Amino acid sequence: MPAASSRSVCVLGLGLIGGSLLRRLAGTRPAFGYNRSAATVDAAAADGYDVSNDLLQTLARAQAEDAVIVLATPVTALASIIDAVAEHAPACLVTDVVSVKEEVARIIADRHPHARYVGGHPMAGTVHSGWDATDPALFTNAMWMVTTHDDTDSGDWLTVAEIARAAGSYVVPAANDAHDRAAAAISHNPHLTAAVTAAVGAGESRLPLRLAAGSFRDGTRVAATPPELQRAMLEANAVSLLNTLSETIDRLVAARDRLREHGDVAAVVEAGHRARLAYEEIASGDVEPIVGVTIGEAGWAQELRRQAHQARVWIG
Repeated sequence: MPAASSRSVCVLGLGLIGGSLLRRLAGTRPAFGYNRSAATVDAAAADGYDVSNDLLQTLARAQAEDAVIVLATPVTALASIIDAVAEHAPACLVTDVVSVKEEVARIIADRHPHARYVGGHPMAGTVHSGWDATDPALFTNAMWMVTTHDDTDSGDWLTVAEIARAAGSYVVPAANDAHDRAAAAISHNPHLTAAVTAAVGAGESRLPLRLAAGSFRDGTRVAATPPELQRAMLEANAVSLLNTLSETIDRLVAARDRLREHGDVAAVVEAGHRARLAYEEIASGDVEPIVGVTIGEAGWAQELRRQAHQARVWIG
């Protein structure tokens, strides 16, 4: 098996995330990609990248080169892609950059049950999409979740983790269900609250939008993401999102009732303020690495997860 640093990478889907990953890895290792849109392929090829809109040919190459296949399409398009991978590149290690993990794992288990699969999710993005939005620096210093279960193959895990590191990211080991709960809380739920804030702010005239400044701009940024992309992400994480949405509604109802009956919103504002300060402490501080773990030794996956819950990251 080739060393991880020289392993070919095959990116299926050249939108913002997949295209940015191809841009980042190209030149550092063999990297090639596929997209069903001829226009996207033409644009990427014009920029000098090794791309095709022939899926079966791309997968045959991946199989021949023992490439790592990166699934970078919306979750709604995964089933047919995975069917093709199972038929034409069954031996390849598969990872993904999709924003939910339980649903991706379920689809792969159903359609490619013998797959070597280690999930992934870079916590990076913009409200823009398509090849023109891609940026090789998109993942620099981002957090990249890599699926870490007790039965995860250590060699495959290292290969995927090293791709994340090559993209410039820190690796956050986590179980799929823990990732989806976290993503619902800090990514998917904010998409819904941003949508509500934008809709309420628009009001019945354009006056509020003329007056809108930083808090509206920052609080509604992700509402500018194309609705079809938002739906694909949010609806695929329905169980975890329902839980965080229910908590959000409960807190807002409590704030409304307190304001109506006592004239204050202290509890919700103070809880939010404390949480924001905790986030700023983690986000602005030095990145603390996971220590004392040798990948592949007994209990390695459990210990990685334990330290990740303390906000530590794997840097190799």
